[in-house]
Formats: sequence, C-alpha cells, structure tokens
Amino acid sequence: MPDTSQLIVRRIRNGTVIDHIEAGKALFVLRVLNITGLEGEVITVALNVPSSKHEKKDIIKVENKYLEKDETNKLALIAPRATINIVKDYTLVEKRKIQLPDAIIGIFRCPNLRCVTNGENVKSVIEILDKDRILLRCKYCSQTLTIDELLF
Repeated sequence: MPDTSQLIVRRIRNGTVIDHIEAGKALFVLRVLNITGLEGEVITVALNVPSSKHEKKDIIKVENKYLEKDETNKLALIAPRATINIVKDYTLVEKRKIQLPDAIIGIFRCPNLRCVTNGENVKSVIEILDKDRILLRCKYCSQTLTIDELLF
C-alpha cells in the first residue's frame, strides 16, 4: 500500500508558491489577488493540507508570476502567517515572510465616500494601528476600517 502521508504536488519551474495560508482561505486569496486562471498559467491549489506548525494549511502555486509589493501587502492583511517562495528554474531563490507594513499606500480605496481620496487625485493611506488584531484607519478621514471594508 502506498504512503499517502506525503503531499505530492507538481513542482513549478518558475513562479511563486504561497505557503502556510490559513486553512480554507486559498480561494479567497486567489480572488483578492485577482488570480483567475485566465492568464493561461498553471495554478495549483491545495486545501486543508496537514501542517507541522498548524493543524492544516493551504498552498497556492502560480507558474510564471511573481507577487508585486501591493499584492504582498494585500496578502499580509488576509493571510498574515503566509510565506512567499520565489522559484526560478526549479530552485528556491527567495523566501519571504509576510509582514504588515505600518501603512498601505495607494492600493485600497477608502470606503468613506466623503474621504478626499475618493474625489481628488490623492493616493489613499491606510494606517495599520494594531497588527495583531488588524485595526486599520484612513490617514485622511480617520475612519476606522475593517479588512472586509477594504477588500469588498
């Protein structure tokens, strides 16, 4: 009988592996990062994989895509324990732990319709007040925000 305790997932030649995503959140991560599969690249998603650090985790592998800084900041909000592994020619060349910055600039729109960032040519600045509880605030209108308000 074969050993089924090991996950067998195809290696990628070039691209990004997002590992240690909280179990059940991989599809949400794909949606927030606007990774649809329409780009034509191979995307591998593993849900509820056994993990030595946490009971279960999700993993996403995207061939020929490297996450940009704004995508990493989005990921930090929804999967703060995730790691990003950059693979080139089947070799791990960079491993990054996700860290919330002190502020996220120009990525999200403030949900307050009266905020100056929604009417003017002003980049939004979302301050991270509490990185553990993920408490956010718009720098311009001082509205306290939730992750859901930013993402939807």
